[in-house]
Amino acid sequence: MLSYALCFTLGIGAWTLLEYVIHGVLSHLFRTPVGSLHQVHHADPHAVFTSRAWIPVVLIVLAVIGFFGFPPATFALLGLVTGFIGYEVLHYRIHFARPHNRYESYLRIRHLAHHAISPGAFLGVTNSLWDHVLGTEPALTRRQEMEQAVEKVPVLTGPTNWRRAVTIYLRRS
Repeated sequence: MLSYALCFTLGIGAWTLLEYVIHGVLSHLFRTPVGSLHQVHHADPHAVFTSRAWIPVVLIVLAVIGFFGFPPATFALLGLVTGFIGYEVLHYRIHFARPHNRYESYLRIRHLAHHAISPGAFLGVTNSLWDHVLGTEPALTRRQEMEQAVEKVPVLTGPTNWRRAVTIYLRRS
């Protein structure tokens, strides 16, 4: 039982690095299809494009469970998917809801500063670990300046427009 819990926890931890790679490396540092979709999101934060990722994620999880059952490695995958779900919920809340606690406030201010001021900083959405480790966390005084500049940004209203984001991306390709 402990090995399952450990593998699940490792999967969540792996997600934090994967999130940083997808958002920071594939969306900001290199020209990739992910980056093109992400630029649409930066231009209009209503544009949520990860909803199309749910179909392959669900299919992969079902295939793994169908082929392998529930060994510890499956629990690592489930932890990774749980991290993705947490990212989706937090990223939506960052843009569309008032923070419920100090941690959500912290993440919201960081992410809004990333959008509005410095797209090369604050690349972690659900945590700041990899920003600190990989050098994309601004110095304290710069971080405080950026945070003050966005702390009063209102939450978004209205529906997301992920269909429009995908359409714009397909036209650019």
